[in-house]
Amino acid sequence: MQAWLLGGLVAAASGGTPADGDAYGDWGVNLAVIVATTVAVGLCVTLHYEVLSWLSRRLGGKDRTGRHHRRQVLYGIFGVLSVHVCEIWIFGVAFYLLQSISPSFGHVHGIAAGSLVDHVYFSAVTFTTVGFGDVIPFGPVRFLAGTEALTGFVLITWSASFTFLEMGRFWRRD
Repeated sequence: MQAWLLGGLVAAASGGTPADGDAYGDWGVNLAVIVATTVAVGLCVTLHYEVLSWLSRRLGGKDRTGRHHRRQVLYGIFGVLSVHVCEIWIFGVAFYLLQSISPSFGHVHGIAAGSLVDHVYFSAVTFTTVGFGDVIPFGPVRFLAGTEALTGFVLITWSASFTFLEMGRFWRRD
């Protein structure tokens, strides 16, 4: 109850309109947010799968002496970090596009409307489930934020499992 009241007060203080709360009743807006969320999740999961598959094949090779090197784990780490940054950008662009198309999708308090980099920052905080609290989503776009947190958690866990398996493989063989 307090979070709902605080959210309403923040929306009112930030110039939010009464339509912010009414957007949940507009199924067209909700469907558009669900579609954007589905596309972003689909892109991220597919990208993650392809990058981990590629890394697994690439890291599985041996050098000229036939020995595996622990250094390959570093290549894996940089590969995993790079794919996570790309995934954060995918969600950041989704937030940015939704907010650029129409205010009926909601807004993220604490972010300038036309700032892509701020939306990517919000995406990074959400993807990693850090949630500093300096930026807060309102309206239907909250579905995208909540789903991004779940997706980020799953993909980060997947990367940790992949890294653990690769490290075990290279540490045992050297």
